[in-house]
Amino acid sequence: MSNRAAAALARPFTLGSAELPNRIVMAPMTRRSSPGGVPGEDVAAYYARRAAAGTGLIITEGTYVGHRSAGDAADVPRFHGEEQLAGWRRVVEAVHAHGGAIMPQLWHVGIQRPAGAPPFPEAPSMGPSGIALDGTRGAGEAMSLADIDAVISAFADAAEAAERTGFDGVELHGAHGYLIDQFLWERTNRRTDAYSGDLASRTAFAADVVAAVRARVAPDFPVVLRFSQWKAGHYDARLAQDPSELEALLTPLAGAGVDAFHASGRRYWTPEFPDTGSDLNLAGWTKKLTGKPVVTVGSVGLDAVFQPAATGLAAAGVASVERLLDRLERDEFDLVAVGRALLADPEWADKVLNGRLNELVPFSQEALLTLR
Repeated sequence: MSNRAAAALARPFTLGSAELPNRIVMAPMTRRSSPGGVPGEDVAAYYARRAAAGTGLIITEGTYVGHRSAGDAADVPRFHGEEQLAGWRRVVEAVHAHGGAIMPQLWHVGIQRPAGAPPFPEAPSMGPSGIALDGTRGAGEAMSLADIDAVISAFADAAEAAERTGFDGVELHGAHGYLIDQFLWERTNRRTDAYSGDLASRTAFAADVVAAVRARVAPDFPVVLRFSQWKAGHYDARLAQDPSELEALLTPLAGAGVDAFHASGRRYWTPEFPDTGSDLNLAGWTKKLTGKPVVTVGSVGLDAVFQPAATGLAAAGVASVERLLDRLERDEFDLVAVGRALLADPEWADKVLNGRLNELVPFSQEALLTLR
């Protein structure tokens, strides 16, 4: 399989001004290893190891934009502040030294933020309507228009800082029930203004974020949007029930300036709309409907899907990527994000591209404990 994997995955890809050496992407994964929100030398080395072993594009763990309600942990990196951005510059330099490209994932957790959570415990939890993912009302504050404007500005400020710091693009976290996704989802968005209503109307906040980011960075600086059907703890949730609804969701976002979509599924091999008779996954449908480059993700290289356990994530063994190559070879999507497999094995890309499959490391919870 090594020759086939190399032929499919080792091809360079151009995304705006970013020249990616291959089609392998490191998926964003929270590590909680940045005290005070500052990524240190250990974080830089962690990402650099993946770049040195052939991962073409690093998408960093989620990093909080400069809004006091954006985050819920003191050891998750932030993307504002002189010391924090200096730490990110060291990360960029380390990855670039090994020929890799890197983008930060810009993040606001929204209503998922518990009251009193660090790094700013006095800040309120807020979302589009103050409704939690489980439908509980009053879980936090409903955002005012001034709140919305402040968050949009925070994303734009962070994107501008990313370009200034030397990153190769940015990813906006619009998936898994976090703030942007809360506006997209009918359960959590019950507003009565222009930011709510039908599915196309619920894209207004995301589109405004994208447009504000697009206006603050160079025209060819890539802006990626990650989105998902599923939410944290709500794996059956769906934004779109069929391709026409997915098109209504994606079209305004593409029009606002998204250069590529990162379609987050739990199993890359699962057909998104089986009733259509098509086996396209979410990424495949996204590319078909928008014509934009797309990243697929979801249990790549593992024999068990993403599944939280009581103490972290459930263990998973090594699996073939033959089915992945089938889809990539027919251009169902353009790039492949690898999560847990790359967390457990920094050399995953090199091993797959060079036929060292018997050396691949299975995922275990121990991989979560260190910046290996």
